[in-house]
Amino acid sequence: MPQKQKAKSWTELKQAGNESFKAGQYGEATRLYSQAIKELDKLSKKNPEDLGILYSNRAASYLKDGNCADCVKDCDMSLELFPFNVKSLLRRAAALEALERYRQAYVDYKTALQIDCNIAAAHDGTNRMTKALTEADGPTWREKLPPIPTVPLSVREKFAQQAAGNATPPKPAAQQNGIKQTKKAAPSDKDIKKAQLLKEEGNSLVKKGEHKKAIEKYSQSLKHNPTEVTTYTNRALCYLSVKQYRDAVRDCDEALMIDSSNIKALYRRAQAHKELKDVKACVDDLNNLLKVEPKNTAALKLLQEVKKK
Repeated sequence: MPQKQKAKSWTELKQAGNESFKAGQYGEATRLYSQAIKELDKLSKKNPEDLGILYSNRAASYLKDGNCADCVKDCDMSLELFPFNVKSLLRRAAALEALERYRQAYVDYKTALQIDCNIAAAHDGTNRMTKALTEADGPTWREKLPPIPTVPLSVREKFAQQAAGNATPPKPAAQQNGIKQTKKAAPSDKDIKKAQLLKEEGNSLVKKGEHKKAIEKYSQSLKHNPTEVTTYTNRALCYLSVKQYRDAVRDCDEALMIDSSNIKALYRRAQAHKELKDVKACVDDLNNLLKVEPKNTAALKLLQEVKKK
């Protein structure tokens, strides 16, 4: 008589689901994750986080298959079981964005950034949502947002510890189930202080008109703290002064990744685009700036100049 096959455990089913996902077999991955959820649910002793991760994994499969509504449902369930799970927040944000529920997507992207300010997908998503919401609701769009939850310090610390534990060996373009993260680690207090001192030295050089020397100081400062917006916008100003317009654009891009509605970054990038003869990009930046600050006289003046040409 043929032997009856032993039922697979939830961990085996999860592993099989992960392998199917990596192979691009999203329907099969969904089926396996569903079985794993059923098996784990049967157990009297179970860790809610394990169940939360399974729902999050199935949500990733739904998202890849374009089933955004079920992705949102699974992420809701995952976040009930495992609050502030970054992957679930990002997957739900992506699904909500696809469903054009931009306000909720913005809240999820912003919540993820509270946990780790270096998530590229969350920065990009926040920028896209800011643009979409400004177009839809005008300059008062922030007033119509649902409340953004405050992430407890304990959650941020736990995430930082896990990230530090997973830091070695480094993998190129670390990507898990479609979520890409930047490699910048959060600066230490010592680094932040050193960066601040170097930035102040750069500011003093700008006042003396020594822009090239100031660029060097700002560059050194950013090595210690690559998350300081004003250092990028200050260096961009220096690049404009020495006519290195493409470098100015790059610095403003970096600043806007961190703060998507930064006035100085938008204005300086517009100035650089004007010098590079990219009129459309210049006008776009000025229009975005004026959505944030409608009476900004410098932006209104530059916009008038560009449109005349």
